[in-house]
Amino acid sequence: MSGLAAITATGMSLQRALTAAFAERSPLVDEAAPGAPPAVPVELVNTRRLQEIGETTNPTPLITLYLYRIDVDKSMRASWAAAGSVEGRGRLPLNLHYLLTAWAGDAATEQRLMGRALQALEATPVLTGPLLLAPAGLPADEPAWEAQEAVYLGIEDLPTEALMRIFDTLPVDHQLSVPYCARVVRIDGRRPPPPLPVLDAQVRLHSLRAEVQR
Repeated sequence: MSGLAAITATGMSLQRALTAAFAERSPLVDEAAPGAPPAVPVELVNTRRLQEIGETTNPTPLITLYLYRIDVDKSMRASWAAAGSVEGRGRLPLNLHYLLTAWAGDAATEQRLMGRALQALEATPVLTGPLLLAPAGLPADEPAWEAQEAVYLGIEDLPTEALMRIFDTLPVDHQLSVPYCARVVRIDGRRPPPPLPVLDAQVRLHSLRAEVQR
């Protein structure tokens, strides 16, 4: 993307993809209770919301996405900076690091939730085209997703110790989680205004015509 909403748009796109996957195939089917299985909410959360969920004794089955780190994609930084200098606007490539967490009242349900989430993201590891959600209510000069843009999703190779340190900073106990990285999410500067018409050249042209007629 492009623009100040790039980070939000990526999270919302990921949330929508997982919500659709759980609606298509729920891991909560109970053969003893025929009928439509209960919905599995997918939430983008901050630390306050994580604390609320963590303090619940028997949480409703839920998947959360917690954005715990943002960093610059060093492999793309130089090329996009060069392109931005030519275009007259900044282009900042980012990697977004999410903690995908399953919540339920028992371990078996948590593991089924996580299994379905991993299955869905492995089936759709690239968000592009209509899978990228564009938030509404932005200024007219803010960039939007470009036709060729894509966000790649993958499990991050994070050591167990590093994962435990993340939970040490959160107001919840350790919970079944998988770290995911969304790359490359680009924040672009605003579109430059169109160039003003060259009025001076028109004035000179009229002056030359007037002199010729004399």
